[in-house]
Amino acid sequence: MSISTALTTAFSGMKAQSYAMANISGNIANTQTPGYKYVDTTFSDLVSSQSRRQTVAGSVVAEARSTNSLQGALRATGTSTNMAINGPSFFSVQQKTGDSKFSGVPLYTRRGDFTIDKDGYLMNGADLYLFGTNLDPATGSAVSSGPIRINNANMPGRQTSRIDYGANLPKAPVTTAGAAGDSTPYAIPSAVVTDPTLTAPDTSKKVPAAQAAALLDKSLPGPSLTLYGAGGTPVSLSTRWAKVQDANTAATPPKNATWNLFYASSSTASKASDWTNVGHAFAFDGSGKFVPPAAATVAGDGSVSLKIPQLTLDGVNSGDVALNIGSGGLTQLATSSGTVTTNTLAQDGYPAGSLKSLSVTSEGTIVGTFTNDMTASVAVAGVANFANPNALKPASGGSYEQTRDSGPPIAGLNGATIVGGNIEASNSDVAGEFSKLIATQQAYSANVKVMTTSQQMMSDLLNAIR
Repeated sequence: MSISTALTTAFSGMKAQSYAMANISGNIANTQTPGYKYVDTTFSDLVSSQSRRQTVAGSVVAEARSTNSLQGALRATGTSTNMAINGPSFFSVQQKTGDSKFSGVPLYTRRGDFTIDKDGYLMNGADLYLFGTNLDPATGSAVSSGPIRINNANMPGRQTSRIDYGANLPKAPVTTAGAAGDSTPYAIPSAVVTDPTLTAPDTSKKVPAAQAAALLDKSLPGPSLTLYGAGGTPVSLSTRWAKVQDANTAATPPKNATWNLFYASSSTASKASDWTNVGHAFAFDGSGKFVPPAAATVAGDGSVSLKIPQLTLDGVNSGDVALNIGSGGLTQLATSSGTVTTNTLAQDGYPAGSLKSLSVTSEGTIVGTFTNDMTASVAVAGVANFANPNALKPASGGSYEQTRDSGPPIAGLNGATIVGGNIEASNSDVAGEFSKLIATQQAYSANVKVMTTSQQMMSDLLNAIR
């Protein structure tokens, strides 16, 4: 190898080690940058000439090697909108170019320190905006695809359509004075309910005003709860149980004990006489087991559903409301108190609410908690992965662009999970970078030595010629 070739090779070595030093410097500088992926340096030799008996080494070239596929440590931040990907995927982001305008150039990043800006968009610390799917909190259906915006997210009220109920009705109710007795004195007058074997809903079963006192005297308090009409308007529901038929095992056929359920259509004291029969007979056999009426829908698990038609409270029509009784949830058994014991009582309506807080699921769904104590999905973070993530082209702000070698983006987590309230730290290791720093400095000094030695040899040769 000639002296001039040695000079050229030494110079390429110095250039390559300088490039490696630049990468090491960047890695050390970004050890605290969220989602940063360190850049390694690889070296390749360039052989200038080669024969069977002699090979002349040529220059060296340094190339960057990305580590986009190497996971960084997850760090809790306490900020609910922060997200970290645990696995091989990237967040879909874009740059903002103006008010509600975006570049249209898809970028991909691991930096998930997202917060809500003044316009309600989610952006990270590099001013990149998260893209995905916005959802309707009321229905969970997709509203739009694009930048995620959750500003002014509200949940409309939901009208009650179902009441879940379970209770035990006593065999012998107590008197208003508190003394126990058999059920016969507590059967309500026939003027209140003319048909104790109701088998179908009957909205005409209004209690006559003249019999309201008799109903209250001969019945027991049932469940009371708040229901919601259209738009989430709250209304109070009060009910009473009244026995309309005693059991008679001697009759042919035997008669079951039968109760009716009444609700007050007004919550005001001045209209306490507005009582309506829900329109079903609640019969119990000799063992106290509930015998569903013909109009009931009985599920395979034994649960029973009855329809309360056009339930109206304080002028608010809640429409048809299903009364659902779980398997074995309604019984008539003897109790020492002689009162109705409620075991299950719930309904599916709720008032309107405004957004109170956010959280993120492992699937990347952004869930809102509202002031009505309900939760609903408001958006889904856009996530993509690549067949060759290390071939992505680096862009500013810790983002990357798709290349031909990386392959097209594949939507989805691809086995990864998202951890809310966390960010992914840089995968750059300071100790490792310092080790490479020492080796690079030594290699650079050695190349300088080769250059100075070759220069001295060239000078010696020129002096010999003179």
